[in-house]
Amino acid sequence: MSQICVNSLTFGYEGSFDNVFENVSFSIDTSWKLGFIGRNGKGKTTFLNLLIGKYHYSGSIDASSAFEYFPYQLTAEQLESTASEFIGDIKHGCEEWRVICELGQLDETAELLYRPFRTLSHGERTKVLLAVLFSGENEFLLIDEPTNHLDRNARETVKKYLASKSGFILVSHDRELLDACIDHVLVLNRKSIEVQSGNFSSWWENKQRKDQFARAENEKHRKEIKKLRQAAKRTSDWADKNERTKIGFDPIKENDRCISTRSFIGAKTKKMQSRVKSIEKRIGREIEEKEGLLGDIERTPELKLTQLVHHSSVLINVRELRLKYRGAENDVFSGLTFELKRGDRAALNGGNGCGKTTLIKTILAKSGDASKGENISESGICEVASGLVISYVDQDTSMLRGSIRELCYSKSIDLSMFCTILRQLDFERSQFAKPLTELSEGQKKKILIASSLLTPAHLYIWDEPLNYIDVFSRMQIEKLLLEYRPTMLFVEHDACFREKVATKVIEL
Repeated sequence: MSQICVNSLTFGYEGSFDNVFENVSFSIDTSWKLGFIGRNGKGKTTFLNLLIGKYHYSGSIDASSAFEYFPYQLTAEQLESTASEFIGDIKHGCEEWRVICELGQLDETAELLYRPFRTLSHGERTKVLLAVLFSGENEFLLIDEPTNHLDRNARETVKKYLASKSGFILVSHDRELLDACIDHVLVLNRKSIEVQSGNFSSWWENKQRKDQFARAENEKHRKEIKKLRQAAKRTSDWADKNERTKIGFDPIKENDRCISTRSFIGAKTKKMQSRVKSIEKRIGREIEEKEGLLGDIERTPELKLTQLVHHSSVLINVRELRLKYRGAENDVFSGLTFELKRGDRAALNGGNGCGKTTLIKTILAKSGDASKGENISESGICEVASGLVISYVDQDTSMLRGSIRELCYSKSIDLSMFCTILRQLDFERSQFAKPLTELSEGQKKKILIASSLLTPAHLYIWDEPLNYIDVFSRMQIEKLLLEYRPTMLFVEHDACFREKVATKVIEL
């Protein structure tokens, strides 16, 4: 057991307007199961890369243990070969028998090590690489988003596996995973960094209490400042009025006044002005105490959605549908039957490779995007209501190119409205000028979601929209969907989100 001590850490990307970290200091223990929480773009992955020495920084990071980063970056040649052939290259000194033991804990067999890696599913790849990661000793492990693209069963397996381990930092936005696997949290707040014992739920409960207290204190200071300013104005008005009586007087109305009264009035005015200065100092102190109270509060503005109303009550009708890729031997699935009615929010549920995305492509092809269904053959019934307008969020962000302005032009979206929604999703203004390819995966997902929200549609089809999206934005999107109740067909493996949003589940 040892500590990792971060002292006065400062880092910013070349050409960036602001530093990612500014004079940051904290300590963590290498025996902890540490959950790393923060908004997209706040520097979670950057910090992990600083630990492994990828970037130069000022300040110091002192650690006696070695670091190992997940996910491993594999070359094209390694993807074509078997894991058994390259595990020694991605992890120095890795022993195959240890990896096989770890695979057993992940409910998998050694057979995965001897198949071409590209033929493995997302879940199988993740399990193999996690087994490699945990096959060493005396390392502090840096695990970045291990459950993205994994189905429910694979997530459950990974969750149980990580819960049995210790000595790692886990970056994840899956609330259920964090609750099950961690005993401490490292939080990148808006203005500070904090380390706290407990899981996500206990931290979130504490945060809500702190935010409530900060708001109450802020309101108290605001009222006190208002009272002090009113008192200062009154005293200042009295002083000015008194000062004007120093010179000149009416001998009939003020027959008891003499020339020596002038010095008395001057002294009284000076005393009043001194009182004004004293009040202003108190106002300054109150403002100083007020500043920073709300600095770390996560504000989640309410999003809006403009949806169209279709004349038909049934938007999608599927009966005994069978889908198959041309040239493939086996069906993707067969015998699927369901109806999607106006107002339904249907979650497509099933394991990786069961055909969720294939079904979505088929529906998109039926609604007018013929390129989506080019390689898919079908039998049975898949009917889409005539004139149906669909707003689609793809799980893949690799198609994003150019700038935000160019994207808005290509999609006929109002640029100012688009930027407003991105700001509501906590998108920094400094990110607007960046090429889309330089944004983080979470920020790219927010680009796709903002585009979908600004596209009036009868039906919203979202394919794994929340991969890489931070917890606060997930809650924000949940609230939007529950308030506006759009007709939706979506794929999402975040159990909390699916349970709150879905009105029906379609099992594949």
